[in-house]
Amino acid sequence: MSATVAPPRTVAPEPPSAPRTGRLVDRGTVRREGVRADAWSVRGVAKVTRDVDVGRADLDGVVSVAGHLSAEAVRARGTLEVYGAVDVRGTFEARGNVRVGGVVHAVDLDLDGPNRFDGALSVDRRAHVRGLLHAPSFDGGLLEIDGSATVAGELRALHVRADLSGTSELGTVLARSVRVHGHSPNLLDKALFREARASVTRIEAESVDLANVRVGFVRATALVLGPGAHVTTVEGTVVRRHPRSRVGPESESVPPFGLRR
Repeated sequence: MSATVAPPRTVAPEPPSAPRTGRLVDRGTVRREGVRADAWSVRGVAKVTRDVDVGRADLDGVVSVAGHLSAEAVRARGTLEVYGAVDVRGTFEARGNVRVGGVVHAVDLDLDGPNRFDGALSVDRRAHVRGLLHAPSFDGGLLEIDGSATVAGELRALHVRADLSGTSELGTVLARSVRVHGHSPNLLDKALFREARASVTRIEAESVDLANVRVGFVRATALVLGPGAHVTTVEGTVVRRHPRSRVGPESESVPPFGLRR
């Protein structure tokens, strides 16, 4: 016998002009036209066809917002998909899959999982991303990445620390201090011919620390080149250089099939 799934409940929205009041609790599978409340709690599946404007959002499960999401604070576990912009005037914390179609702003950002932002990402104070970060650009205070990242445009911050365990590509990084360390292949990686390359188009900062990453251009007052760092052009002072680092143009061709070093 096949199981019968009950259709989602449709809940009447609050009037658009109504002030945010009360606490809204959704359990199971819910569909709403809009959400406007002091607090919104979801345990299950929630689909909102317009905007969300709340004080605090506490989301566990699968949440989809067709419009914009505005909140004082957001805590999400599971999957959060917002087709419009996201504005969080406090901490935006998520564990799981996050996808946003518009621009994203938060005072503090703490993400763990695959995160894709189709619009510009800006964080006033601290952003810590574990897992995957994909965004066209970043503007903020402190950015910390543990995992892999693709930021094709400008990445502006006071301080940047990126420990990249997966293939990553960054565009132009402008900061006071920059530390980018790519993945150092172990014996298993070499045996399985696995590569996780990290590359940066351009870095401009007072201090720069690089390892296992390729950078096209670096302008820095103090530059540290660790193992596996390769910089094509340097403007500034190299204060420390590992024997397995390289400076200058270098051509590289893919080895023939079956020939690996």
